[in-house]
Amino acid sequence: MKTSWWVRFSALLVFVVLAVLVLLPTVVKFDENGHYPIKSKINLGLDLQGGLYMVLGIDFKKVYKDEVKTYARKIENILKDQEIIVSPGSMDETDQMDPKQILVFSKASDMDAAKKKIKEYYTGNVRITKEEGDKLEIALATVIKKQIEEQSVGKSIEVIRNRIDEFGVMEPEILAQGNDRIVVQLPGVRDIERAKELIGKTAKLEFKMVNDTIAPQVMMGWMDKATKAGITFKKGDRFSEYLIKMNEFLKTDIPANHELAFEKKTNKATGEENNIPFVVESTAKITGDDLSDARVQIDPQKNDPYVSMDFKQAGAKRFEEATGANIGRRMAVILDGNVYSAPVIQAKIGGGHAQITLGGGGANFNKTMSEAKDLALVLRAGALPVQLDFLEQRTVGPNLGSDSIHKAKIASIIGCMLVFVFAIIYYRFSGVIAVVTLLLNVLFTIAILVALDATLTLPGLAGIALTVGMAVDANIIVFEKIRDELRKGISNYKSFELGFASALWTILDAHVTAASAGFCLLNFGTGPIRGFAVTLLIGIGVTVYTAYYVSKLLFELYMDKVEGQELSI
Repeated sequence: MKTSWWVRFSALLVFVVLAVLVLLPTVVKFDENGHYPIKSKINLGLDLQGGLYMVLGIDFKKVYKDEVKTYARKIENILKDQEIIVSPGSMDETDQMDPKQILVFSKASDMDAAKKKIKEYYTGNVRITKEEGDKLEIALATVIKKQIEEQSVGKSIEVIRNRIDEFGVMEPEILAQGNDRIVVQLPGVRDIERAKELIGKTAKLEFKMVNDTIAPQVMMGWMDKATKAGITFKKGDRFSEYLIKMNEFLKTDIPANHELAFEKKTNKATGEENNIPFVVESTAKITGDDLSDARVQIDPQKNDPYVSMDFKQAGAKRFEEATGANIGRRMAVILDGNVYSAPVIQAKIGGGHAQITLGGGGANFNKTMSEAKDLALVLRAGALPVQLDFLEQRTVGPNLGSDSIHKAKIASIIGCMLVFVFAIIYYRFSGVIAVVTLLLNVLFTIAILVALDATLTLPGLAGIALTVGMAVDANIIVFEKIRDELRKGISNYKSFELGFASALWTILDAHVTAASAGFCLLNFGTGPIRGFAVTLLIGIGVTVYTAYYVSKLLFELYMDKVEGQELSI
């Protein structure tokens, strides 16, 4: 054999060895702490191993309302530096797509200076809609509202991805659907409720002052009034919706610039969950945007897990100012409307540290630890910029995935055997060469999928099946070209050379056409369509190599062994 043949044969052996090494962790169970250098296994999609499929929607009404409140807080802080005292008033929600926040000044004479500062810092972000006495009304600028709509989906996908990465889900698929929906697929997830809680939790952290002038009896009267009106919270309901309904129903009873928040308490004897009402200021002193880190720690005295938080420099300054100005009052730590703790401020707190206690040690230690870890996770990963509503949810059981794999295996084995038998019967020993190239085709395709950390789905399996069909077609083209040359009375070796030479452009033409379609599917498709396209494109590249170059390599070896004899083709 020529030196060039040995070089090509050596390259083929290297590829085969590498493919086998990549696929070994998938076939053989290695200890995760072992010394095998390759840790990745083939990732199965939602349809092959089960999991969770969700469609989430965005409610922009609440987004605009929260954004106006945020700007009101920023304006309050800026004007404070100019010694202009202003406090947020009521909110006009007549047009829910354009809510307006009222700012109340302690001195009406400060209005002009305040307007000047607002325009200096927030021109293009907020607009002044009304001015009356000591009150100024602001709303979001149209440009900002458009930016929110454009960025909300992208930011939400980023936050969800960060949370899922920490949750440990392999190969999640998170895609935008239009400008107000997000599709989430989590293959292999078994704890469905915990995954939903992590994904759907807004994680809007707020520190608000508690109004203790309202007697508990009065608040319980409000609760009874709401219950009689049919406003109750049941397990499985969305707590944020219950909170909105309660504040809307009791807006005439709750003091101005205040709202209700609730602390969830579980009765240890009955296991029932009760919501304890708190009246808190509408505008937060500090928010989750001021956090730099959140982590779980253990209280050495009580042996209870809690979440320790560190503030950014600006947030630490605001926290110190807020605690210094409200000594003796309670500050509620609120996450998504839930009051986690409401300690009395004993002194000004510096250093930029705070904590959220979850309570419940002893027998509930594991549950509390899990809650603390999830809470720290969502705070670290960031708050969702918007509230996401679960519009659709489907769970695919692992049994269905296993059944799909089993049926796919049977179909693949039967299909391959039929192809192999036909190739060997019709093309004799040349058919054996075709079978070898087909097996190498599948080996290389799956190895590349694993190496790229891609996910194998049912459409992906269809792509592999289509690739095998195309590879068979390429082999048939080569064999028929060689047969044509042999019928002309040309020698075996010359027929072999001419057959492969004339088949090359036909094979390339067919595969380039198929690859063009694959690139279109990859570019414009989503989900399973992209999975099919990825597998198809990888398969096309591998097919050109195996069906032509590997087949030619093996044919040269065969020709060398049967020199002067009739070809088995």
